[in-house]
Amino acid sequence: MESLRKRFSSAKRIVIKIGSALLVDGQTGLLRKTWLTALAHDIAAMRKRGQEVLIVSSGSIAMGRNVLGLKPGPLKLEESQAAAAAGQIQLAHAYQEILATVELTVAQILLTLSDTEERRRYLNARSTLSTLLALGAIPVINENDTVATSEIRYGDNDRLAARVAQMIGADSLILLSDVNGLYSADPTRNPDARFIPEVTKISDEIVAMAGGVQTSVGSGGMVTKLKAAQIATAAGCHMYITDGRTQNPLHAMENGARYTCFIAQDTPRSARKKWIAGSLGSHGSLVVDAGAENALQRGNSLLPAGVTGVTGSFQRGDLVTLYNQDERELGKGICAYSSDDALRIIGHKSGEIVEILGYSGRDEMIHRDELALN
Repeated sequence: MESLRKRFSSAKRIVIKIGSALLVDGQTGLLRKTWLTALAHDIAAMRKRGQEVLIVSSGSIAMGRNVLGLKPGPLKLEESQAAAAAGQIQLAHAYQEILATVELTVAQILLTLSDTEERRRYLNARSTLSTLLALGAIPVINENDTVATSEIRYGDNDRLAARVAQMIGADSLILLSDVNGLYSADPTRNPDARFIPEVTKISDEIVAMAGGVQTSVGSGGMVTKLKAAQIATAAGCHMYITDGRTQNPLHAMENGARYTCFIAQDTPRSARKKWIAGSLGSHGSLVVDAGAENALQRGNSLLPAGVTGVTGSFQRGDLVTLYNQDERELGKGICAYSSDDALRIIGHKSGEIVEILGYSGRDEMIHRDELALN
C-alpha cells in the first residue's frame, strides 16, 4: 500500500471527481461548505508541492432544483436543464469563493459529449485546459446539462472525468465516492465481501464484482466507475476510488485511508505514443530534411523549418506519416496544422508563423509527445 500512496503523492497532473451527494446536502439542497472548505485545503497542499489539479464536479442540478423550488423525485428533461442553469451559477460562485480562501484561482468549463468526441472541439477544449493549468488556475469542469439531451450526454461524471483525464494527459484520476473502493461483492449485503486494494487488469471477474454491465451506457454506481477505469488506464492514468464523505479526503488517502487503485501499465505519454504508432489510418504525409530527421531521432519536436514537402488533405489534429528525403517512413504524428496551412509555413522559422498565417499557432508542426517513430 505504501507504493500506491507514493504513486499518488508523486503524480504531476490529477483529476478529482466530486459527486453531488458529497457536495450538496440531500435534505436541504444546500452546499456542504465545511466539507468543500476542507477539500480546498487538500488541493492547496497539492498545488504547493507542484501538482496540477483539475476538478470534475457534479451538483448543479441538485443545487438548482432547490433554488427553483422543484419538488423531490425524478425531473423531466426540461426541468433538469432548468435546474442545471440555475444551479451552475451557484456552484461556480461556491468554488470561486471557497478556493479563493486558500489563494487558488478557478475557471469554469462546461463540456458535452461531442467536445471529447469531435476532433476540432476536442483540440480546442484540450488547449483551453492546458492554458489554464499553465497559468496556475484550477479548472472546474461539469457536463453542460443545460443543453445536453439523453442522446448526447455522458450520463455520469465518472466517465466525463475519465475523458478529461485522457484529454489532458493526467497521470491520476481520483473518484471521491460514497464507498471506499471495490469489493468482491456488495459489502452492504455481504459481510464477507473482500476489499480489493489494487487492480492491474479489469477482467470479467472484476466486472462481475460490480454487478456486471447492465446496459451499453452503464447504470450508475460501481459499473460506471469500472467504465471510467477502463478509459483512464488505457490512457496511462491511474484511477483511485475512495470514500469522499470524510473531511479532507485527499489528505486521508495519503495517511492510511482505504482506497482501490486501478493501475495503468503505461504513462500517459507512452500510452498516447502507442496509440499513434498502432493507428492504421493516415490523412497525409510530411517530408523532412536530414537535419530534422536527426533532431527527431534525438527526441525533439518537428519544426516547420525542417519540413520540405506536404501531401494529402488533412485538418489540424489529424494523423500524418513522416518520410525522409529517401522516401523511407520515419513514423507517425498528430499534426498541429491543416495541410493548407502546413504548405504555407514549411521551410520557415516558427517565429514567422504569425506573419504568414495571420494567427499564432504552435511553434511545432508535430510536438514530440504527439510523435511515434518507427
